[in-house]
Amino acid sequence: RMFHDDELEESEKFYVGQPRVLLLIYALYNTLVARSEMVCYFVIILNHMISASMITLVLPILIFLWAMLSVPRPSKRFWMTAIVYTEVAIVIKYFFQFGFFPWNKHVDYTKDKPYHPPNIIGIEKKEGYVHYDLVQLLALFFHRSILKCHGLWDEDEKGDSSSNKEDTDDELSLTGGRRGSSASLKSVNLAASVESIHVHFPEQQTAIRRKSSSSISQISHRSSFSSHRSKRGKCHGVSGIGRTNLCVIKSHCGLCCFRTLQVYMPIRQFFYNLIHPDYSAVTDVYVLMFLADTVDFIIIVFGFWAFGKHSAAADITSSLSEDQVPEAFLVMVLIQFGTMVVDRALYLKKTVMGKVIFQVILVFGIHFWMFFILPGVTERKFSQNTVAQLWYFVKCVYFGLSAYQIRCGYPTRVLGNFLTKSYNYVNLFLFQGFRLVPFLTELRAVMDWVWTDTTLSLSSWICVEDIYAHIFILKCWRESEKRYPQPRGQKKKKVVKYGMGGMIIVLLICIVWFPLLFMSLIKSVAGITNKPLDVSITITLGGYQPIFTMSAQQNQLKSLDPSEFSDFMRSYRGNTAALQFLEGYAREDITRADLEGNSNSLWTISPPSRNKMIQGLRDLNADFTLVISWTIQRTLEEVYPYYIKAPSDSVAKPIKQLLKGMSPDHGKQSMWENITVSLVKNASEEWWVLNQLGKRHKTPHESLELFIFSDKVSPPSLGFLAGYGIMGLYASVVLVIGKFVREFFSGISHSIMFEELPNVDRILKLCTDIFLVRETGELELEEDLYAKLIFLYRSPETMIKWTREKT
Repeated sequence: RMFHDDELEESEKFYVGQPRVLLLIYALYNTLVARSEMVCYFVIILNHMISASMITLVLPILIFLWAMLSVPRPSKRFWMTAIVYTEVAIVIKYFFQFGFFPWNKHVDYTKDKPYHPPNIIGIEKKEGYVHYDLVQLLALFFHRSILKCHGLWDEDEKGDSSSNKEDTDDELSLTGGRRGSSASLKSVNLAASVESIHVHFPEQQTAIRRKSSSSISQISHRSSFSSHRSKRGKCHGVSGIGRTNLCVIKSHCGLCCFRTLQVYMPIRQFFYNLIHPDYSAVTDVYVLMFLADTVDFIIIVFGFWAFGKHSAAADITSSLSEDQVPEAFLVMVLIQFGTMVVDRALYLKKTVMGKVIFQVILVFGIHFWMFFILPGVTERKFSQNTVAQLWYFVKCVYFGLSAYQIRCGYPTRVLGNFLTKSYNYVNLFLFQGFRLVPFLTELRAVMDWVWTDTTLSLSSWICVEDIYAHIFILKCWRESEKRYPQPRGQKKKKVVKYGMGGMIIVLLICIVWFPLLFMSLIKSVAGITNKPLDVSITITLGGYQPIFTMSAQQNQLKSLDPSEFSDFMRSYRGNTAALQFLEGYAREDITRADLEGNSNSLWTISPPSRNKMIQGLRDLNADFTLVISWTIQRTLEEVYPYYIKAPSDSVAKPIKQLLKGMSPDHGKQSMWENITVSLVKNASEEWWVLNQLGKRHKTPHESLELFIFSDKVSPPSLGFLAGYGIMGLYASVVLVIGKFVREFFSGISHSIMFEELPNVDRILKLCTDIFLVRETGELELEEDLYAKLIFLYRSPETMIKWTREKT
């Protein structure tokens, strides 16, 4: 116990004995300290999401293109830039809050306009204009204090001086090769101050770096002074004012070039060191980047209306059901999918330079589109678009992962699918789910073949991928059998039989009876009452002008009260067919329509047609047609349908179960109602009057009474399924699923040779060897191993030898 310390031991015991809540607070604080730079990034991005202005746009771009790309960590210059910039932004926002500025006089009118200049710049007057900026400044100072506590705040300056000394010795000893060709880049350090940068021009083959910034500054001033003197000496040939102007022009041009190079060369050196690092901690975060892109893709699909002009659209299913593809949805999906394809190509080609270029283009493009184009398209500010804010935040996570991938470098070898790294149930089911996604497996295989160096043809490539996927699935099953062995001669446990078998039985039964159960419950349990808004009756004699038209609306459409509904149900007590029909309807589904007996339109008919109609009515032996929204023959007796069923579609039909009843005098007879029709005339006009004789609610004036039974309709969210109907669901769901289930239960005998493999390790190793030699560039060996794999699957005897259990 050489390093034993009683005080440290007592301190450790004291902290261990603290309450768990306090220990949790300590752990959270330590996590906050360990990731204080991530807290700063999060607060800066959050501030920009809420403010969405040009003032807050600068720091997020610097995060993704400078801070997160810095190795090993962001420099002191970046943090000082962020702190100073935040302070200046706070002062600017405070200055423009005064009311004497013209745009601050109509704040309520302009606060929601996305293209109002103060809103774009970020100098609009509003409550709480500086809250998030102050939180951002507090987070930056917190991170600065953490760096100072650990001695990392001034580490950049010390590192620069030591590296300068080493580089000076190396550059003095080496005058050619790679260091000589890149000396002009190596001589510039991004962390150095702008005034102390010594610029080397391309014609110089060697570079001498000074050891201190003061000496560099003096030499720079002397060199610039001597250059001016030499330029003045060269101007002796020109006399007078012309000589003076020429020297001034040359000195200004040289100063402009010098200042431009002072800005350009550090940026160039930064990206050069990023693309050509001396040391590379290779990592692979492509899976996380793909996951972030997938989440953004899902956000676009379910929130596409947030990226279009009209945000009142219901959802994507309703738009697609009307054969309409919203332009905003199409553009966003294509852009998102295109970036995923490009990212996959860069990952397969392992080109860091391409990834850097793609990162720069994507960062500027996404920010320009989200904060300058999208507000104009949606006609609302970005800060008021919650879906767009969520999409941008996930995209920021993607930018951070991309920056980490660039900083560490791509992996040298890409072997297989990321889901095939382990052989357990989780990887097995995730991999099989991945293969079930339509066209995803095929698209991935073709992209890998296009952007990977190989000698195999596309069909051979797909063959290897299919064999590898099949062998991986078998390997997972074999590993599960090893983890949960089944002794010989022992019957299967009931837990396994009833767990797996019972679940499959229940699943198959649910699939078979799903349409009937769904259509039965969708309207009875989750159905919505769909009462009529208008009931119209039109009666036409023969083919002449309608004699009666009337509509019932609003107050004329009444619901039955409980006592009326009870009397109504009691009147059909002995009618089995009617009671069976009425079981599907509640009191709120029935509507009584009271229609006036007087037609609401005058009867306009020509005298010849009138005389012809009179002749037809007087001929009792001839057939005469009466149309009451449907065709009825002969007479006006038993023609009025007292009960109408209004289904979810547009066809209303009379309810035959309620229009037939038992009469003590005539037995089973029709209960269609009789109506009287009379023509009323005055001096110059005439119209028809209809009256229903057998009404439940007697009224003194002529009128018609009608009962409407309204079918419940499915909720809008389930309308796309209910619209298929029972037969449609059976044809589109049950039969399709049944086909896949039948393929699983039939044809097993034909695949025994390739399914029942006791040990697949050698085949799996052969597949991984193909991937490995392909990545190392041994393309001839790739062809040989592929030929060996094909021969193995063509030879059953060899396959048996290769897949025997190890003894």
